[in-house]
Amino acid sequence: MDAKKIGKKLVELRGEKQREQVALDLGISYPSLVNYELGIRVPRDEIKLRICEYYNIDFVELFLM
Repeated sequence: MDAKKIGKKLVELRGEKQREQVALDLGISYPSLVNYELGIRVPRDEIKLRICEYYNIDFVELFLM
């Protein structure tokens, strides 16, 4: 898993939504979301599943490609 690629995909998926709102919707902190989007950290598996459900995207498509 390439953290930078995942981060880029997360930013694309978020689109025009505010980071604050996405973090709130996902039940994570704003700094965590920023770290994921910047490719500094990769989310834990539990958070990965929440992200996939939130954006209605397949896990493999987001995290394994």
